[in-house]
Amino acid sequence: GASQAFGLSFIPGTWVESIQITKGAGSVVNGYESIAGQINAELVKPSTDNKLYVNLYGASSQRLELNTHINTKVSNKWHTGLYIHGNTHHGEHDVNHDGFLDMPTYDQINLMNRWQYTNPEKGFVSFIDLKFLNDEKQTGQLDFNPKTDKLTTNAWGSEIDTRRYEVSAKLGYVNPEIPWQSVGVQTAFSSHKQDSYFGLKQYDILHNSLYTNAIYNSIISDSRNKIKTGISYTYDHYDEFLDTQNLASDYKRTETSVGAFFEYNYDNLEKLNFTAGIRVDHHNLLGTFVTPRVHVRYTPWEKSAFRASFGRGKRSANIFAENQSMFATSRAINILNTNGKVYGLDPEIAWNYGVSYLQGFNLFGRKADITFDYYKTDFKNQVVVDYENPQEVNFYNLDGKSYANSFQTELNYNVFDHFDLRLAYKYYDVKTQYNSGKLEKPLTPKHRFFANASYETHVHEGETGQWKLDLTYNWLGEQRFSSTITNPVQYQLPENTPTVGTLNAQITKVFSPKFEVYLGGENVTNTRQNNPILAANDPFGANFDTTYVYGPIFGSMYYA
Repeated sequence: GASQAFGLSFIPGTWVESIQITKGAGSVVNGYESIAGQINAELVKPSTDNKLYVNLYGASSQRLELNTHINTKVSNKWHTGLYIHGNTHHGEHDVNHDGFLDMPTYDQINLMNRWQYTNPEKGFVSFIDLKFLNDEKQTGQLDFNPKTDKLTTNAWGSEIDTRRYEVSAKLGYVNPEIPWQSVGVQTAFSSHKQDSYFGLKQYDILHNSLYTNAIYNSIISDSRNKIKTGISYTYDHYDEFLDTQNLASDYKRTETSVGAFFEYNYDNLEKLNFTAGIRVDHHNLLGTFVTPRVHVRYTPWEKSAFRASFGRGKRSANIFAENQSMFATSRAINILNTNGKVYGLDPEIAWNYGVSYLQGFNLFGRKADITFDYYKTDFKNQVVVDYENPQEVNFYNLDGKSYANSFQTELNYNVFDHFDLRLAYKYYDVKTQYNSGKLEKPLTPKHRFFANASYETHVHEGETGQWKLDLTYNWLGEQRFSSTITNPVQYQLPENTPTVGTLNAQITKVFSPKFEVYLGGENVTNTRQNNPILAANDPFGANFDTTYVYGPIFGSMYYA
């Protein structure tokens, strides 16, 4: 919803215990929307997190950050944690001297109070989370002053102020007499309010969201045959205000859905794991529809795993919230189909198919594994975001074919004790039928390469003073620029971007189990895109555009 553009920057890293990533169609238990994958962030638990944890961070960009966790055992069954995150950045950087800030100035305060109830004798565990976020960003020209220049042509500037409240709860019950029988209930309410402007354009959104999911787990005949079934309800109310040169409107809508799901899992542990799920949902704007999904995992021989999946996903696109960078341009915004239920557009529907193969082996007496995977997403309908006319952004329903093919191979190798190497290559073929023809998706590299080396010194029991070293290289191939051919010659770009390679490094000294210091560098090679803004010298003219960014602007950044 409204937070999609900023999603992960609203989850402080120290709050995350683990992250699970699903490639391809996800489980029907989690809803009907997932098309190409899901990310789940599991937060730290008050009962197992440190009683006191403090993380201080400062960077050469002048970003400062503080993370503090305070966890208390209230009783034998109750634990609570207070999690405080703040980050601030007031440095005004213009390395390429185009008169614009290379990165926004910002302040964020992010608070969470987490309660955990555990009663193993009776089979209960539950979490209650209360969260508050206030995030304020300012960007634009160096001499922009919001007090005097907001929504004027004195200087080009932008502010994005976000305030967010969340309450969520999880309740789990495992029958102590029959451990394979369990019930889980998840519910979450959030209120997200963003007030923002970009030059002379204004965009405000209020999004209230309620999500509930109840799941029952059991088995059929024996523990190899597991079932999950349940019901879910979602409510989303959007109130958006938009004022651009060619479009001024108040967009309001309420989306509600009620769904039921059933998932069967066969697992004989040794060779085969098979999951088939189906869900039926009734949505007030998208109608009644069925979502099937299937996952198979097969182990043909030792240290191997073959996976396959397919499934359908459906979603309504939040065209403004998901494409906010278009407001920082002089482009006119047009919606070309107006018979659909959401902004006049139809819902996005896609099928995802995928296969993956993993093989572990020994190389020179050391452990290694290699993975190959291929996923295809086939859109039956898509809301096309068309930047091909440099004076406009056009939204319309797909008329023709749109697909994304992704091939990836990854090698993990333990070179010697405590030294691990990971290499990965990804080929990404994404094409869509635009009104002007079938084209590659802009600013999406076809080829990507990734390399990571990590080393830890060995410490004997009872000793302290461990060192950890981490090195990461990321390379992106050429990316297609959307067309600028109708611009004046000085504002035309080549067809493709140059390639981009960046190197990150970090070294950590562990003084004791309670204290460590880390130093690091991002983009150590100082790779930079020199002219990221088109017509930066004329921000209120017809050719101003900030959406052609393909690489780092600021250059090297060091932190501790």
